[in-house]
Amino acid sequence: MISKIIVDTDLLADHLLQRSGVSLLRTIMGRFFCYTTVFNAIELFALAESEKEIRAVNDAMDTMKILGVNSKSAATFGKLLAKSRRKKVPDVAALIAGVCIESKLPIVSLNPKRFFSVKEVKVIHARELKFRIKNVNI
Repeated sequence: MISKIIVDTDLLADHLLQRSGVSLLRTIMGRFFCYTTVFNAIELFALAESEKEIRAVNDAMDTMKILGVNSKSAATFGKLLAKSRRKKVPDVAALIAGVCIESKLPIVSLNPKRFFSVKEVKVIHARELKFRIKNVNI
């Protein structure tokens, strides 16, 4: 049974852009302990164009734990980054995958293909997870 997950940038952005109703992220947060990574946070801040958007990103980051890296894992991240670059995977996706591997947690994404080349990461499509929450206990 999965109880902890890492939330990808696209799911966070989807939540921030939600105009009405309950966001998919809120649904997931009601069922799981959610983390994100420092790299997802960086991506969100890079997308924020106004002070209002920056405040919204800060508020979203306050709702979950943010996982990062340390010097002990630098060698692991270096190997993963080199491998991913050979496969033309964007650096930030490889770094997010590295945090998932180090923390031994799956990542939930609206775009699982983003992590196609990192086989060591369990990637769950967010829409599938919502379906599983409604119909089946994980």
